[in-house]
Amino acid sequence: MAAPHARDQPMTTTVAMGTTPTARLDVAMVRRGCLYVAIANVLVAPFAPDPMAYGVGAFGPFVLVSIIGQPAMPKALTYFLLWQWGQVFARAIQSVLDGESMGAGIDGADLLHAYWYSLASLITLALAFRFVLGNLPPPTPLEYHGHERWRPPDLVGVYLAAIVASVIFIFLSRSVPGADQPLQAAAQIKVVALFLLCTYVFTTGQGRGALIAVVVVEILVGFTGFLADFRAVFIYIAVAALAARIKWTGGTTAAALVWLAVLLTLALFWTSVKFEYRDYVTGSDETTQAIKVPLEERAAYLGDKALNIGDTKWGETGYLLLTRLAYIDIFGQVIGVDRGTREPTSMRQWKDALAHVFQPRFLFPDKPALSDSEVYLRLARADPMEALRLGTSISVGYMAENYVDLGFPGMLAGVFVLGLLLALVVRYFMTRSLPWMLREAIVMGLVYNVAATGIEMSLPKLLGATIMFFLVWSLVARFALPIAMRWLDQRAAARR
Repeated sequence: MAAPHARDQPMTTTVAMGTTPTARLDVAMVRRGCLYVAIANVLVAPFAPDPMAYGVGAFGPFVLVSIIGQPAMPKALTYFLLWQWGQVFARAIQSVLDGESMGAGIDGADLLHAYWYSLASLITLALAFRFVLGNLPPPTPLEYHGHERWRPPDLVGVYLAAIVASVIFIFLSRSVPGADQPLQAAAQIKVVALFLLCTYVFTTGQGRGALIAVVVVEILVGFTGFLADFRAVFIYIAVAALAARIKWTGGTTAAALVWLAVLLTLALFWTSVKFEYRDYVTGSDETTQAIKVPLEERAAYLGDKALNIGDTKWGETGYLLLTRLAYIDIFGQVIGVDRGTREPTSMRQWKDALAHVFQPRFLFPDKPALSDSEVYLRLARADPMEALRLGTSISVGYMAENYVDLGFPGMLAGVFVLGLLLALVVRYFMTRSLPWMLREAIVMGLVYNVAATGIEMSLPKLLGATIMFFLVWSLVARFALPIAMRWLDQRAAARR
C-alpha cells in the first residue's frame, strides 16, 4: 500500500531534528503567557486586600487553558472561558483600587463566596469541555488548509452577502414574535463569514487590505448601534489568529499591542459617552432600545464626541469600565437573599428554563416572554429601575440561577450539564465534513451567540440559544454551506 500524501497526515507540532521551530500563536503560547501573567500577579497579591483570592484568581487562565489545551479543541472555547474569568477577576482588581476587601462591602462575605463559586464553575465548564472534546482528532493538513483554495474577492463577496442576510434576520427577529432565537442564530452567518475571511488572510497572507477595510466597517457600524458591539470584531480577529496559528514575531507583538490599545481606547470612549448617546438615539425614552435617530445623525453625534475626546476623565472612565466588567456583585446579592429567604419552588430556575425551551411559542402562544429583570428583582431583591432607565435588562446570570436551585457545591452539577450540552453541540459541528477553519468559524458563531455577555447570560437564554443554534445551523451546514462552497470552488477554478 502506498504511503499517504504528506498533506493528508494529521497536524502535529513535531519539528525535524536540526531545524529551529517557528514561534506561533497556539494554545501552548497562550498557556505560557497566562503563566507569566499569573506569576506577575502573585507578586502583587500580598498587597491586595484579599491576597488569597487575588493570587488564586490570577492563576485561573493558566488552569483553564491547561485543562482544554488540546490541539483540536476549538479556539472559540478559549475565549468563552477567559472572557468569563475576566468578568470574575475584574472584581479582585477593583478591590485593589478600592483599597478594601470584597467582603467589606454591603454584601459582606457573600461577595467573596460568589467569587470562589464563579471560579469553581469555570473550572467545571473546562472539565466538561475536556471530557467531550478531549479526544477530537486533530485536522490533517488537507483539512486545515482546505479554505485556502478559495479567493479573497469571493470570500469578501460571501461576507457582504452574509451582512445582508444578517441584517434581514435581525430585523425579522424584532418583528416576528416568538422567532427571535432561531433568527438570531441564523444571523450569526456574518460571524462565520468574517471569521473565515480572517483565517484565510492569516494563513495565506493574501487579502490584507480587504480585511482591514472590513474591520473598519465593523467598528463604525458597531458604534452606531444602541449597545455598540464594536468589540466583536476584535474578538473574531484574536480567535481567528489563534486558530490559524499565526507566526509570532516582533512585528506581531507590536501589532497585538496596537490592537489591544485600540480596543481599550474605544472601550473607554464608549464608556464615557454611552449614557448620553443612548438618551440621544432613543429620544430620552427610558423604557426602550428603539433607535429614533437616523444613522448619519448618530455618526455625527459620535464624531463630535470624538473630536472632544480630550475632555474625557480617563481615570474615572477606566474605573467605570472596570466596575461594568466585574459582574459578580449581583451573584453576591443573590447568595445573601437566598440565605435569608429560600426560593419556595424547588428547582424553579431549571424548570422555567426547560419549559421555555421546550414550549415553542407557535404551539404555546400564551407563553410569557423572558424577563431577566423580573428574575433579577425576585432573586436579588434589588430595584431594576437603573437598568430600565437605560433601556436595558439586567440578569443575575446562569451561575447565580444554578446556585439558587442547587446551592454549593450542587450548582457545579448544573454548570457541568450546561458545559456538556454546549460541548456536544460543538463536537457535532467539529466533526462535519467541512474545511477545518469553517468548522472553527461555526463554533465561533455558536459561542458568540450564546455567551457574548459572558456570565450575565441567563439560564433560559443559554439553554435556548445553544439548542436553537444547533437546530438552525445543522440545517445550514447540511443544505446552505455546500451550495456556498460549490460557488467558491467554481469561482476559484474559473480564475486558474
